[in-house]
Amino acid sequence: MTVTVNGAERHVEDGTSLADVVASVTSTAEGSARGIAVAVNGAVVRRASWGSTTLVPDDHVEVLTAVQGG
Repeated sequence: MTVTVNGAERHVEDGTSLADVVASVTSTAEGSARGIAVAVNGAVVRRASWGSTTLVPDDHVEVLTAVQGG
């Protein structure tokens, strides 16, 4: 199936969780994902729900990472 991640189409397997996509984008395990915010179709998803949130075709996922500096 196809989903959009940070503006780019990506093919993922049926049943792919949001946690799987976040890990592939950030190279980070869910438990160590400090400073990362995620939204699906414009709605923020709490980190505790990433593993149980299953993506469906045409979902739009935005993964944002906080960066320190100025």
